[in-house]
Amino acid sequence: MKLALNLYPVTLQLKETFTISRDSYNQRRSLIVALSADGETGYGETSEHSYYGITIEKLIDRAESLRPVIEHYDFHSPELLWQFLQSHLHDLPFLQCAINNAAYDLYGKLQGIPCHHMWMPDVRGLIKTCYTISIASTDEMVEKIKKLNFEIYKIKLGTNHDLEIMQQLRQHTDAVFRVDANCGWTAEQTIEYAPVLKELGVEFIEQPLPAEDTIGMKKVRLQSVLPILADESCIREEDVEECAPYFHGIVIKLMKCGGITPALRMINKARSLNLKIMCGCMVESSVGISAIAQLLPLLDYVDMDGALLIDNDPASGVVIQPDGTVTLPTTNGLGIRLNHSSPQKS
Repeated sequence: MKLALNLYPVTLQLKETFTISRDSYNQRRSLIVALSADGETGYGETSEHSYYGITIEKLIDRAESLRPVIEHYDFHSPELLWQFLQSHLHDLPFLQCAINNAAYDLYGKLQGIPCHHMWMPDVRGLIKTCYTISIASTDEMVEKIKKLNFEIYKIKLGTNHDLEIMQQLRQHTDAVFRVDANCGWTAEQTIEYAPVLKELGVEFIEQPLPAEDTIGMKKVRLQSVLPILADESCIREEDVEECAPYFHGIVIKLMKCGGITPALRMINKARSLNLKIMCGCMVESSVGISAIAQLLPLLDYVDMDGALLIDNDPASGVVIQPDGTVTLPTTNGLGIRLNHSSPQKS
């Protein structure tokens, strides 16, 4: 069947400024991709990201250049479409992700099933998502914790007083902590901090060192008392095996790897290597978060709070309760519905 492609650029406004060790922002431009066939429409999402050199203009220009290719393609499955487009999009997995996820949403609707039923029909006992506390003054981070009721928090670090921040936060919650330094530490800092963080109830550390510092990561892998998960070091499928000697687990982000299709392969590979698996998110709407949600039955940990951080979600789908409990949509595909006030197509 033939596809119709539509593009919906949107600016996501954050509820408050979001700061990590290398960046700070209060909005994120995003692109919603729609694929339609036989009276059904599937949606996927990608966003700009300065760290990876992704701009909204680049995404739209490439999508428009591929419009004839996509609209002349005979669609049978998301996996086959992903394979067909890989020669065009191997250098732009962010756009491949949006198209692939839209194809899954469309395919599920055409087949009359939620996407997660394709790999795991039984979704009882889903893991809970964490909520991200970005870098701010210690008092501001404490106040945010006090206002929330999540059972798991991911704390962004990479300041000159990281341990003080964690000690102060621990005084105000019994929740599980996870730490993400976003490449902001050295090997020596990570090894020194880990015992203190463990005592403070930290479950694991996410990407403490720059991705290229394999010598430092080897030292950390041997000496850290806390598990270390790879984020910036694990982008595509081939990275999973390369991460195995240096990390205890991996973080999969659909935009970075190119969508649900390669993510499923990364999960299988990580399991074969005895690596823990987390799926993370960017700042994205319920379109992107609902795609991540379909993988929940296959994961050890998840960070899918992206839509909770924005003030103008253009869609609905997966529901996240105030404690981090996730309720999957019961509708077909990814369970996404664009709001009536959704942006005009490009």
